[in-house]
Amino acid sequence: MDYVLTIVFCLPIFYLLCILVKFLENKRHQSCYILDYQLYKPSDDRKLSTESSGDVIRRNKNLGLNEYKFLLKAIVSSGIGEETYGPKMVFEGREENPTLDDAVTEMEEIFDDSIGKLFDRTGIRPSSIDVLVVNVSMLASMPSLSARIVNRYRMREDVKTFNLSGMGCSASLVSIDLVRNVFKSKRNQLAMVVTSECLTPNWYSGNDRSMILSNCLFRSGGCAMILTNKPSLVHRSMFKLKVLVRTHHGSKDEAYGCCLQTEDDHGRVGFHLGKSLPKTATRAFVDNLKHIAPKILPMRELFRFAVLSFARKTVQNVLGKSSWPTRPMINFKTGIDHFCLHTGGKAVIDAVAQSLNLTQFDIEPARMTLHRFGNTSASSLWYVLGYMEAKKRLKKGDKMFMISFGAGFKCNSCLWEVVRDLEGSGNVWKECNIENYPPKTLENAFMAKYGWIQDEDIATFKFL
Repeated sequence: MDYVLTIVFCLPIFYLLCILVKFLENKRHQSCYILDYQLYKPSDDRKLSTESSGDVIRRNKNLGLNEYKFLLKAIVSSGIGEETYGPKMVFEGREENPTLDDAVTEMEEIFDDSIGKLFDRTGIRPSSIDVLVVNVSMLASMPSLSARIVNRYRMREDVKTFNLSGMGCSASLVSIDLVRNVFKSKRNQLAMVVTSECLTPNWYSGNDRSMILSNCLFRSGGCAMILTNKPSLVHRSMFKLKVLVRTHHGSKDEAYGCCLQTEDDHGRVGFHLGKSLPKTATRAFVDNLKHIAPKILPMRELFRFAVLSFARKTVQNVLGKSSWPTRPMINFKTGIDHFCLHTGGKAVIDAVAQSLNLTQFDIEPARMTLHRFGNTSASSLWYVLGYMEAKKRLKKGDKMFMISFGAGFKCNSCLWEVVRDLEGSGNVWKECNIENYPPKTLENAFMAKYGWIQDEDIATFKFL
């Protein structure tokens, strides 16, 4: 009898233990880790220096004095330096009539360099990849870019491929989210994410100011990374994904239309950046922070902010709004060690820094990336990460916050935990003499060479 009672009593406990073990085992396999990543660095003959940029601008016969003045102001205030990279057809003087072959070649150069080096360094074979995600927003080819990679590296017949387009600068975190969701249902997976942008078919040769601006900001770049949920590879991994939040304001017409691939009045294709972009980005940013802050910050900081907000509201109701004009701010540094910001431009970096109350040290990786590589669209975040790694800032247990903005309009963010101390081996920033960064000055040479344009009038300009 005692034996039976013991069994009856232990069975429910055993059953609960089995459920707990299964839950923990599933959770262990659902984690998303970055095993390694490889940035793309074009050859030096693709650098858009002041001289070569001036040649490109002068070739555009659709520009007048007012457009020259606008471009001078935009380039000087952009935060971009003299060593960013442009697509090959620009240096060949064919930006007005690029071909599909030019666009595909631009992508294949990035794929061959970054993916090949990544396989070599990790020792992972292409046939071991279970999931492939490629995001290039402004090129849709047939076969797809993901199919080209499968063919080039002879991947397995059952590899799951995804080809994302139109996602803009926030596309890489969309790809990471897709992989994370695959990992929730599949164990022991290896996934590759390739993130880049195709500038060749979208280099604007007209005179619409809202579309000329993209030529000043966007540059060539790309990144390939391998992610896994294999417990056996955790010790080799670099980062563990903790939280990812996506915010989409596409239902609002103003947000939807502020970043748009379109044609001007003469049928020239380009990328339109509307005047409502700063306001739209701010709204999406605020909404995204509202969702992710409670998931990444310690309770003591959330409690402090709630108490101060309640106290301010109470005091204002009693004594008037002027009695406590300053809003309390959340200290994001209580839960974050490093900030990986989207390099959308100097104004974007400064605005985010002001909102999060960041120091110059915090935004140095983003500003240096913008200065050295420009805005490489969806891959720009990983150049910022590469700078942090090359500077040996990333130590085991550190928390790193990534935030990006993209057409649609989207704001995506995530938090990574550094799995091991990183030394920056194989990082392209090492080839850029990382010890010389930050440079003594970030002044753009355009003003020194072309500043005289600001003093010209229409009559003199036409004569010149």
